[in-house]
Amino acid sequence: MSTSHGYRASWWTNILHQVPHTNFQFEVVDNQFAPQEWPYQQALLFLASIAGLCLAISLILICVYLIRFCCCASQEDDDSKNHRVCCVTWSCVAAVIICCAGIGIGFYGNSETNDGVYQVTYSLMNTNHTLTSINLLVSDTVELLSSVVKSDLTQLEEIFSKRTEFLVMIRNTRRQVESVAQQLAEISFWKGTELNPNVLAEQVNFIEDYRWLAYILLLLLDLIICLFTLLGLAKRIKWLVIVMTVVSFFVLLLSWGSMGLEMATAVGLSDFCSNPDGYVMNQTQMITNINPDILQYYISCNQDVANPFRQRLTTSQRALSNIHSQLHGLEREAVPQFPTAEFFSMKQKNLLAVQGMLNTTEGNFHHLVALLNCRGLHKDYVDALKGLCYDGMEGILFLLLFSFLSALSFTAAVCSLPRAWKRFQNRDLDYDDMDEDDPFNPQARREMLHVTGRPHLPSFYSYSSSCDSHSSLRVSAPPISNAPVSQYMNQSALFSGNPRFENIPLTDRQSPPPSYSPSMRTSFISATQEETDTPCRTDVALPN
Repeated sequence: MSTSHGYRASWWTNILHQVPHTNFQFEVVDNQFAPQEWPYQQALLFLASIAGLCLAISLILICVYLIRFCCCASQEDDDSKNHRVCCVTWSCVAAVIICCAGIGIGFYGNSETNDGVYQVTYSLMNTNHTLTSINLLVSDTVELLSSVVKSDLTQLEEIFSKRTEFLVMIRNTRRQVESVAQQLAEISFWKGTELNPNVLAEQVNFIEDYRWLAYILLLLLDLIICLFTLLGLAKRIKWLVIVMTVVSFFVLLLSWGSMGLEMATAVGLSDFCSNPDGYVMNQTQMITNINPDILQYYISCNQDVANPFRQRLTTSQRALSNIHSQLHGLEREAVPQFPTAEFFSMKQKNLLAVQGMLNTTEGNFHHLVALLNCRGLHKDYVDALKGLCYDGMEGILFLLLFSFLSALSFTAAVCSLPRAWKRFQNRDLDYDDMDEDDPFNPQARREMLHVTGRPHLPSFYSYSSSCDSHSSLRVSAPPISNAPVSQYMNQSALFSGNPRFENIPLTDRQSPPPSYSPSMRTSFISATQEETDTPCRTDVALPN
């Protein structure tokens, strides 16, 4: 497990880390994160192939279902067909709803993954800023000390060349300044390395931008398919449902493919997050050739690991203190004897200028000590781990769930939608057994409305029983009246003695009697003929 202070692997990381790692020969391999090794790559590819197996199973199920649907259609009664149509429709709606829920999960997972990767890039840029500041501070301090040695101390040696005791003090100061410059130059451990955190952050950010955009497009495509599928089912648009079925099949392939990629990524990331220190240390040392003690100091940052710069910093601090003491003694003893030593040359720096430069060096030194402390770089390291192993891992798991739900939903949709659009076609054929000359046929009524603009509806407003004529059974309807409702009710009272119990006339409501099939019409005519052959028993008289 990780020994970094402030980071601990999550429970889902530990669970995924325990997933068996098997190569193509079905041999168990080590679960330590080693992406450069072929056996470990085989283990991740084997995990990704599980999604391919699920894809093959779903395709087989779809083929079997469609073959049975096309070739083995059973003869069912109307009630069974209506019940099956209802089941098919609701199964499509349920699949779309599940897919929409998966799309919401996918948006959240994509955002979490992006936040985690952004945290990694931000930490890398902070690390690069710290390392660059260390290099610049060391180089500026060494350059400042070198300028002091070459200019001011050399001039002081020339001035005090005749006084041995002062010359010894100046030469000791010179040697200590050179020692401090050498010690500080060795502290710049990252200078000249091939690994640039800023370049690495830019590469990671570039890849993440395209990954985020690809998932956004996939999520939007799934959402559009769901919406248009619901529209096609609601409006019974056959061509739209067919197009969505074809597109759903291709998105089904994308869903299983993304699921395999996410599964391999999640397991590989869990292997890294279970023990990141070892891998980071080995790879960094291999690329940069930095002392392992320095890497261990910044990665662990605890009391058990000693500061590798402590000895150099302590030596440099003591040397700077000695330099200040010697310059102060030289100023106290030599300046009264050599009054021109303070201003021995208008173009050269004087002794007080040397002390000012050394004060600047001490300020840079304290700033350097703060930058070299492990807490700053270790915080960036822990933040990168948390972003990658907490937010990044959580986002990948949510994306994995999205891919699984969308794959199941589109599998169900591809199986159900063909039966739905077949019922759309059969619905148009329900009127084939009707008589085209039937005035109550809905299709004939639509044609009549299209031609005349308003139908002329036959009705049985008057009825007279007659034994002499069969034609008296049906009398032509009175002309359609535009009279108000009260007048219509008064007219209807002439036939029955009581006003009708409806406020809107039948003709105004444009509601003809229900249509009937030819078999029903034949039965009605035969029954009417039998009735006309019997003697008339009662006479129906119209009221005066």
